Amino acid sequence: MRVLKFGGTSVGSAANLDRVHAIVSGQGKPYPVVVTSAHAGVTDELLRQAKNASRGKYSLRNLRRRHKDLLADLEVEFDVVAPLLAELGDLLRGLSLVRELTPRSLDLVASFGERMAVRGIAAYLSQRGLPAEAVDAYDLGLRTDSTFQAATPNVASLRDVGRALKKMRRFVPVVTGFIAQDAEGNVTTLGRSGSDFTATLLGAAIQADEVQIWTDVDGVMTADPRIVPGAQSIPALSIAEASELAYYGARVIHPATMLPAIEAKIPVRVLNTGSPKHLGTVILGTVPPSRRSVKSIAYKRGTTLITVESKRMLMQPGFMARIFEIFARYDLSVDLVATSEVTVSVTVDSDAKLDAVKAELGQFSEVTVEAEMAQVSIVGEGIRDRVGVAAEVFETLKKSRTPVRLISHGGTKINISFLVEEKLVKRAVRALHRTFFG
Repeated sequence: MRVLKFGGTSVGSAANLDRVHAIVSGQGKPYPVVVTSAHAGVTDELLRQAKNASRGKYSLRNLRRRHKDLLADLEVEFDVVAPLLAELGDLLRGLSLVRELTPRSLDLVASFGERMAVRGIAAYLSQRGLPAEAVDAYDLGLRTDSTFQAATPNVASLRDVGRALKKMRRFVPVVTGFIAQDAEGNVTTLGRSGSDFTATLLGAAIQADEVQIWTDVDGVMTADPRIVPGAQSIPALSIAEASELAYYGARVIHPATMLPAIEAKIPVRVLNTGSPKHLGTVILGTVPPSRRSVKSIAYKRGTTLITVESKRMLMQPGFMARIFEIFARYDLSVDLVATSEVTVSVTVDSDAKLDAVKAELGQFSEVTVEAEMAQVSIVGEGIRDRVGVAAEVFETLKKSRTPVRLISHGGTKINISFLVEEKLVKRAVRALHRTFFG
């Protein structure tokens, strides 16, 4: 038995839902469990209207038209979502009266996207000859704590979820991603990549053969195909490699959402709805050694480099702690770090509160801030076993005339990271891709 998760783009149009039908029906029996996000753009619109309602003005016109048009294209009656839209209208009206928006009410509003999506999709699959029923994940028994907008699942509740799903073998359960309930019955959401999280939780609950995450790309790629047209899909990744790539900006499902499946030794496969015959990328706890030392090249823009220089820091206990305490106090997460006798250089992803940080650091050191930088990371478990990878990296950068501002190698065994000016990141990634992937 498999769990298939489809993202908002995959269920965002009639043409894409035709592909979803073909993929699900092609699984045969036992029927898979289908997990779906809201239709593309719907969650953003829901959150926008919730905020508008808290200011006294909101409109359901766009949401109503979006669902009405899509269901008409699918030849599904609008009645399948009409009651939920009416309930949503009542909720927004209440928010507009009290002029207040709490994390709890925001989660409740956000839940309508998935709840409407599963009802329309289940009706569509059924009329195409595939027995399907819409299921809200909390009706299966999925429970979380009460940390609204980023709730933590109650692992013990998966026993109830598994029992409930195993009773549904005669049809395809189309289950809401992203949402659950706390012990008091309040609707909660699972935060970033919440629908992926739901899929792996359900996979663990039923001990699935595989969890499939259907997206709009052929799995995880050797580089961003938007800047490297020759990027290739990667057949297999370890969870450690996938985690590094996700952290450093690659389009990979968030590592935390994969853990329920990985811990249960269930493969997670990333596939392309538009190219269903492609094998995509399978993510496992560990993978066999590859002939390629480098698996992928990731990058992220918007990095700021901060250099702290002080002649007094040499041999001074507690100096580093003093620097990082300032960053922590202003809630700025530090990424790369490099030190010398009299300087400490760090990178951060946000320029918020940097003026205040610079002012405090300036009380005991000279501070230089360089914005518009980009971090490039070479990732692969083979890096730790192969001599000369770093030499290849920096020889490539030399040939492509790409100056490097900061280097991090050895913090983990599976990546080499460095900093370049943002305007040079495409040049660097393309050159490195040619070196390692031809």
